[in-house]
Amino acid sequence: MPDIHIERAHGMDLHQARQTAQRWAMQAEQKYQLQCRYAQGEHLDTCSFERAGVSGTMRVDDQNFTLDAKLGFLLGAFKPQIEAEMVSKLDGLIAKTATGRPGPG
Repeated sequence: MPDIHIERAHGMDLHQARQTAQRWAMQAEQKYQLQCRYAQGEHLDTCSFERAGVSGTMRVDDQNFTLDAKLGFLLGAFKPQIEAEMVSKLDGLIAKTATGRPGPG
């Protein structure tokens, strides 16, 4: 069972959702030094990510973003802050894409 589970409906078409997920991966690599591997599928994309102390997957389709992360022992103590940051970034990117204006992420 993941330590962090975030699910968000997005209201975008798959192309827009895919672009949003790719932006999330790029930001995660730059800001958090996560190593991201993005795999594009016909109806579902998957972004696997990892670094010392955290690993997980974000799945995106034409309806939802689903992010699951497993935290290591040391980062587990910071779960509330890490989860809040992940929620903020993902919600900000979704809002930015949906409105065409910058969101909080």
